[in-house]
Amino acid sequence: MSYPQVITPADKLAEAKKQLGFPRIVAICGSTRFMAEMAEADVRETEAGRIVVKPGCDLKSPHALWSDPVEAQALKVRLDELHRSKILLADEVLVVGDYIGDSTRAEIAYARSLGRPVRFTHPEVDPDA
Repeated sequence: MSYPQVITPADKLAEAKKQLGFPRIVAICGSTRFMAEMAEADVRETEAGRIVVKPGCDLKSPHALWSDPVEAQALKVRLDELHRSKILLADEVLVVGDYIGDSTRAEIAYARSLGRPVRFTHPEVDPDA
């Protein structure tokens, strides 16, 4: 008896990107203290022909959307979930900066659990090196 092949949502996404001829997608990760460095990495990756997704909010910088501490904590949870989706969408991850905090360490572990290659602007901070 022959069983049908199980096609996962991740397989469908990879096939759709292939059929559409998408360039590689890079998810930039790192502490938001490196937002300027992330912007520079975005420019370099884009110039190299890659689609870039990265953090869009820096909760450490003042803004009306996260001025209330309770709302800021709820937003952080949503932003962390959103960034995991960006990592899932990506073909690879680029970690920016010379410091790895708990959130970035979790993002690296998640990316590696998905089989995504992980590059570092500062390879010496790779938690698995």
